[in-house]
Amino acid sequence: MSSSADLPVASSAPQTGTDAPRRLRVLLYSDDRSTRDAVRVAVGNRPARHVEISSWLECATPAAAESAMKEGGFDLLILDGEAAPFGGLGMCRQFKHEFFDCPPVIVLTGRPQDDWLAAWSYADGVVPHPLDPMQMASTVAEIGTREAVQPS
Repeated sequence: MSSSADLPVASSAPQTGTDAPRRLRVLLYSDDRSTRDAVRVAVGNRPARHVEISSWLECATPAAAESAMKEGGFDLLILDGEAAPFGGLGMCRQFKHEFFDCPPVIVLTGRPQDDWLAAWSYADGVVPHPLDPMQMASTVAEIGTREAVQPS
């Protein structure tokens, strides 16, 4: 039989981990400043009660995004499939092949019918243009939650 002194310790330990939100460091790639602004506004600092954005790194060129990936430290990537000259769909596929343990990737597609391109790119999530703030925030929260429960 366990004593009553053991109960507070056993019941308080799991609560510590579940109360803290999952903090995400996000790399956001788009050549269009208004798209980057729209994503940040849609997601906000706390897209869900259990997910918090701790930092954003915005990249406007493929070279800057690749350089940032080489430095590492990201929990989530959001890549604009409509970016030029190199779109986020091709970049996603490249990163998934080139970077061991690539963070999950959300791609922004030109339209809902482009989901097949997102599948080709190995994206973990997809949000079509025009961006729906609710869908953007919920996709970030879902991906963040899914990754939080998987072992690293």
